[in-house]
Amino acid sequence: MQTADFDFDLPSELIAQHPSPARGESKLLVLHRRQNRLEHKSFSDLPDFLNPGDVLVLNDSRVIPARLRGRNALTGGRFEILLLEENGPNDWWAMVRPGRNARIGTAILIGQPGTTSVEPAVSAVVTEKNPEGHCRLRFGGSANIRTLLNDIGEIPLPPYIARDRTGQSAEDKERYQTVFARKYGSVAAPTAGLHFTDALLDKIRGSGVNVCFVTLHVGPGTFLPVKVETVSQHTMHEEQFALGEETVRAVNEAKQRGARVFAAGTTTVRALESVAAMNAGKLNVYEGKTNIFIFPPRRFHIVDALVTNFHLPRSTLLMLASAFAAPDETHGREMLLSAYAEAIRNRYRFYSYGDAMLIL
Repeated sequence: MQTADFDFDLPSELIAQHPSPARGESKLLVLHRRQNRLEHKSFSDLPDFLNPGDVLVLNDSRVIPARLRGRNALTGGRFEILLLEENGPNDWWAMVRPGRNARIGTAILIGQPGTTSVEPAVSAVVTEKNPEGHCRLRFGGSANIRTLLNDIGEIPLPPYIARDRTGQSAEDKERYQTVFARKYGSVAAPTAGLHFTDALLDKIRGSGVNVCFVTLHVGPGTFLPVKVETVSQHTMHEEQFALGEETVRAVNEAKQRGARVFAAGTTTVRALESVAAMNAGKLNVYEGKTNIFIFPPRRFHIVDALVTNFHLPRSTLLMLASAFAAPDETHGREMLLSAYAEAIRNRYRFYSYGDAMLIL
């Protein structure tokens, strides 16, 4: 398949710049894939589509305040840092812009978010650069820089969400995080989970649905468009994930008795299907990295229903959702893009802070 096959036109005013006034009030477009039929619902209607004995799996990764601002200790030149992966205390891989000025040995003084001031007590030194241009940073001024990120870091909002200064508004701090986020590590939110409230999860549990979790730390490549012409030539970025015993047991038992597994978000799908691909279609406890790339045609071993947002053109997320719309076949792309056209006609809001979709 060609990458251009996954392109579509979206009016810019439908790119959600802020979340809905209250969490959980988004629209929900339901695609019944076997009948290729659409329903317009509200996200609060999601429990109506779940049956007792079903399993709902959520990604409990927590977004870290991963964007830092600083200045070159010698020249005063400005840097923007996006933390990517922690190797150990005060040892991180990061994207540093402008990269050409971040040579090995460069010392960077880290400033407070939303200001031009610099706190000399917090610093970083570039110790290594990899082929992708990412910098390995050794931080100083704290026994563990992680403990200071809430004070010196910013929420790393996607580039299509415009802010005058930084992502440090109270709204973004609260709403660009799921209510069940527990384990720090993501530099982007698992956005399908942003719609869930504690009350909605309690209602789902109360109806006899087992709610459980995976952890997949979302990396910066999540929102990047595929740049190669042929989809199969794309190399997927790696992301750290973990699948625990409780979720493994709940999902395997549900599959054995014929109940359904609902995955909230493409990151959850990637975690579940990564392990299933290594284990003859079943789950086992696992911790490691995945670079699984799901695009049509694709068989799904675990996931029976997908809760997801509306994704960017030419993105791996759109390709995954297209594969899920028609497992083992290629016409899911047409089904999904037709659904997207319907969403555009009905003024659904797109991307991270936008509305949701349920594919059954």
